[in-house]
Amino acid sequence: MFDILPFRLEIDKIAIAGACLWALALYVSFSQIREWVTTQLNRWFNFAERSLYTSQSEFEKTRKAREAQNSFYASLFSIFPFLIFGGLSNWILDISLGNSWGISIGILACMGAGVYELGRRQGEE
Repeated sequence: MFDILPFRLEIDKIAIAGACLWALALYVSFSQIREWVTTQLNRWFNFAERSLYTSQSEFEKTRKAREAQNSFYASLFSIFPFLIFGGLSNWILDISLGNSWGISIGILACMGAGVYELGRRQGEE
């Protein structure tokens, strides 16, 4: 595939891995923000889909299935803000500490976020 392109496309695997690790750590540790983003996306998807129907009876026929599908899409798309901030966090670490530190500290951040989330859930009960 790369022979078709007239230019060289470099993919930095270390940056992708570091950004994904940081995104996972942020996603796990900020559960209230994650729920808020998912709720807002779900509301927006339901609103946008409602505008596609002209009659109320046609809209109510498949409402339950469409709302379940919109909830799935909202939870899937709620990952993207965390990927953006994870990439930004990894980029800041790459600039300040070097290339390999983004992955190392990202792994530590994932473990710390997991422990924090387990403690937070234990404290709620």
